[in-house]
Amino acid sequence: MGKAALRQHLWISACVLLLVHARSFSLSDVAPRHFHAGEALTVKVNTLTSTKTLLPYPYYSLHYCRPLHIVGGAENLGQFLRGDRSENSPYKIRMRSCEGCKILCRITLDAKGAKNFKRKIDDGYRVNMMLDDLPLVVPLERTEQENFTTYLRGFPVGITGHYAGSNEKRHFIYNHLSFTVKYHLDEETKAARIVGFEVKPFSVRHEYEGSWGEKTNLTTCNPHAKQVVTGSAGPQEVEERREVMFTYDVEFQESDVKRASASASASQWDGRLTVRWPMT
Repeated sequence: MGKAALRQHLWISACVLLLVHARSFSLSDVAPRHFHAGEALTVKVNTLTSTKTLLPYPYYSLHYCRPLHIVGGAENLGQFLRGDRSENSPYKIRMRSCEGCKILCRITLDAKGAKNFKRKIDDGYRVNMMLDDLPLVVPLERTEQENFTTYLRGFPVGITGHYAGSNEKRHFIYNHLSFTVKYHLDEETKAARIVGFEVKPFSVRHEYEGSWGEKTNLTTCNPHAKQVVTGSAGPQEVEERREVMFTYDVEFQESDVKRASASASASQWDGRLTVRWPMT
């Protein structure tokens, strides 16, 4: 067999192999779905990424809150081609049902866990999530251009800084997430498509009254008292034996933006397959 014929044979074999692997990753899985009010939405976590190291890490390589059973794997062709791995999460969201100050879990960091968080913060790692195959983004309003917003995929694991009167470097984790789910409502069926998944992360040193339990009320974040988390709350430092409480809010916003249907051409919803990465 000549070199040209060999190259052609290898090329055909590679294409066949890709098609075989891709058969289980239907493009139709990427098409937006319709949800009725109160229907459960699945928030999935993706790999931790950094433009500094370019080395991805599994989400649960950090000491984040975990579901009882972790199930993962690439679920559509876009994720398969990018090498993404999505896993389930303990976040509970229902369509058009706003939530305030939901407690996800409470953890106590050991030496290894604290060191791991600090290293990921120093290396600029970002946390990636998905909702109905849409990536979680952080909106950034451009002050120099009115009504113009850019988006960064994922949110930082945390930030570094120092306390007033000290130059010692400190690490702070983003442990409260304020989600905004944007949807387009079909007036005929009253079902909605998810057209946006945004987040504003906060670092909050949560406090609570009494002993910890299912009915624990946080004094730093209490929806019954209409007290929401703001940037003015004290930040949550990453340290060994430090207690960290993870919380989240969910807000729904109706949008005029329409998402292409499953019957539309792939080029209309390519944004679900490729997303611009944040640059540092």
